[in-house]
Parts: sequence; C-alpha cells; structure tokens
Amino acid sequence: CTCSETAVERYLSRISGPLLDRLDLHVEVTAVDYDSISDKQAAESSEEIRKRVSAAREIQRKRYEGTATECNAKLASAMSSDACRLTERGEITLKRAFETLGLSARAYDKVLKGSRTIADLSGDEIIDSYHVSEAIQYRTLDKKYWRR
Repeated sequence: CTCSETAVERYLSRISGPLLDRLDLHVEVTAVDYDSISDKQAAESSEEIRKRVSAAREIQRKRYEGTATECNAKLASAMSSDACRLTERGEITLKRAFETLGLSARAYDKVLKGSRTIADLSGDEIIDSYHVSEAIQYRTLDKKYWRR
C-alpha cells in the first residue's frame, strides 16, 4: 500500500472499536525488502511449524477433555482462570497493558487467550510475561488507531 498514514488512519477509523475487540488477532503488515526475502539463513520450515501447531492442539485437546471447549479460542471467560494461569511477571505485564492501552474486557480476554496459545506453542504450562508481550503484539491496531 502506498497510502499516506492519514489515509490509512481515515480508512481504518471506519472499523468500530467494539468490532475490532471481536477479532482475536490484527497485525499491520509492512512491505518486505529484497534483502530480507533473499536472506539465505535457515528459517523454521513449514514442517517444523506444523509439528509445533499439532503439539499445541494436542495440549489443548487434553486440557479441555470432558468440557465443551476444544481450543483456547473457544475458551469461556469463566474457565480462563484455570486454563490461563500466569506467573507474577505475566500478571504484571498483562495489567500494565490493560491500563496503558485502555483495553476493553473483551480485548483483555483475547490477549489472555492468545497468551495461552503462545505458551502452548512453546510447550509452557504457565503463561509468562514474554507470552503476554507477544500476544499484545498481535493486537497492533488497538495501540495504533483506537487508543489515543
């Protein structure tokens, strides 16, 4: 996109905050330069990623066995305190994000579920600050266009 920052902001402002809150992830993707694309360094292969995702899905299947929930995205808020245990640092990071970004209750829930999924992908049982920080990065439009 070659639109100016103002034009992008005007376009995105048509999306309401409550609608944006209902999206689990929203990330602004910038253009990639040639050097990044042509870099010959070994990146994680699709097969490696597939294995990590399958392992995370299996963790979730076992966690929610015997419940109506099948994955983190469908986790009811009432169950999140059991499924989404945080370290003290994770709790502090989430609280700061909530206060600093002015997150709604729905956005808080999305960040928490995203953090749980990121921890599952890492094979971590408890959510730490780096899981929360990464999940917050997947809600960039909250920070950039709606929380002034």
